[in-house]
Amino acid sequence: MMNPAYAQQQQPFRIGVLCDQSSVNSTSGGKGSITAIQLAVEDFGGQVLGRPIEVLTADHQNKVEIASGIAREWMETKNVEAFFDLQNSACALAVMGLASAKNKVAVVSNAHSSQLTGKQCTPTSFHWTYDTYQLSGVQPQAFVGMGKKRWFLLNWDYAFGISLEQDFRRSLEALGAEVVGSVRVPAGASDFSSAILAAANSGADVVQVGVAGTDLLNLIKSAREFGLDSAATLATTSITLVDVELLGLEAAQGLYVNEVFYWDQNEKTRAWSKRYIDKVGIPPNGERACGYSGALHYLKAVAKTGGADGAAVAREMRNTPVNDLLSDNLTVRSDGLCVRDMYLYKVKSPSASKTKFDDYEYVSKVTGESSVRPLSVSECPLVKT
Repeated sequence: MMNPAYAQQQQPFRIGVLCDQSSVNSTSGGKGSITAIQLAVEDFGGQVLGRPIEVLTADHQNKVEIASGIAREWMETKNVEAFFDLQNSACALAVMGLASAKNKVAVVSNAHSSQLTGKQCTPTSFHWTYDTYQLSGVQPQAFVGMGKKRWFLLNWDYAFGISLEQDFRRSLEALGAEVVGSVRVPAGASDFSSAILAAANSGADVVQVGVAGTDLLNLIKSAREFGLDSAATLATTSITLVDVELLGLEAAQGLYVNEVFYWDQNEKTRAWSKRYIDKVGIPPNGERACGYSGALHYLKAVAKTGGADGAAVAREMRNTPVNDLLSDNLTVRSDGLCVRDMYLYKVKSPSASKTKFDDYEYVSKVTGESSVRPLSVSECPLVKT
C-alpha cells in the first residue's frame, strides 16, 4: 500500500484563479488574469515542495453563488491550496470566508472594496492592489488642489460602488470639497442616459465614475455623445489600459485614471510587460500585474515554510517584504493589505500618442503610506490597537 505522504508528494500543487471571463468585468479579468498567474508560476520555476504547480481556472460570471460553489468544489475535490484574482468584491468576500474556514489562502488582486481588509478581513486573506479608501484619496487631492471642489459621484449599486461612494464622500469632506449629486446604477445596465444627464445638470467640476468593464466603456461613449466631457472633468478609478485600447484614444482622451501599475513606468515593467504582451497581445493592467506579484509572493512563502498550511504561509507572507519584477520592498500589513503607491494619469489624445500602447500621460503620484487607511482606524479584527 502506498504511503499517503508519498502519494501526496506525487500530486500537483494546485492553485486556483477565479475571475469573470464572460460577463461585464471580463475585460479586466479573463485570459489576462490567468496569464499573469501562469507567468508567476513560470518565474518561480514551475514547482514547489517537489511538486509541479497546476493552475486551475474558472469563470464565476460575476455571481457570488457560482464563485462560492466553485471554491468549495475545488477545495473538497481538487485540494486547491490558494485562490487568486477573485474579481468582484462580493465574490472575493465570499471566497475569502470559505478559504479561511478551510485554512486556505486567498489573494485578492481584482476587487477593491475597503471591506476586504476591513471588518471582513481574515487571517489567510490578502488584498494585493488598492481599495476604495486609497482610491478615494488620489483624485480629490489632485483636483481640489486645482480648485475643482464640486463633485458628482456615479457608481455601481453593489459592494464596490457603495464602498467607493462612501470613501469618496469622506475624502472630499476632509478636503473641504462638496458632493453636489450622486447616482448608483445597476451592473450590466443597458442605458446610462438618465445618470449622465443628472451629472451634466449638477454643475459639478468633476464627475467621478465608479463602474468598470463593458459598463464603463458604454458609459464613457454615452458621456461623450451627451457632451458631459465639455461640462465637467471626467475621472474614473476603474478604467484600465485594456479598456482604453478597446475604447480607443479618440473616445477616451482627456479621461483621468488611477493606476498602481503602467507598463511603461520603467525598464523592469517594460521587460515584464513585453513577455505578457507576447502571450495576450496587450499590456497588463494593474490588477493583472498585482495578481502576478501576489502569486509569486505566495509561492515563495510556501517554499519558505515547507508546507501549504494556510495560517503558516499567511504569517510568512505578512512578515516578508514584497520584492519581484514589479514591486520593491513593499510592506504587507497585519490586515492583509499590500501597500502600494498610486498614480494619476491622463489618457492621451491620438496625436500625442507616439507608439502602440502609448496611452497615458503622467500627472502625479501619491505614496501608499499617505493614502491607505491608517491601521489606527481599521475595523479589521486582526489589527492590534
